[in-house]
Amino acid sequence: MNKKLLFLLIFFSINPNIAYAYLDPGTGSIILQALVSIIAAIAAFFSLARYKVKEFFKSLFKKKTDDADKDNK
Repeated sequence: MNKKLLFLLIFFSINPNIAYAYLDPGTGSIILQALVSIIAAIAAFFSLARYKVKEFFKSLFKKKTDDADKDNK
């Protein structure tokens, strides 16, 4: 499978075809918006995951100290 993919990649990069394509500024701004929104979504996901992991470990250590305080009383 990889050999076929490599062959196609080499074939299409050696065999240039001229594409008379035009990307207007509107298309460029849509692509930029999509990239910015993907980056923001990834950042929000990881910050929420980090917060949840942090709170989980805080609750584990807090319970241990609370149990120790109850035993001492």
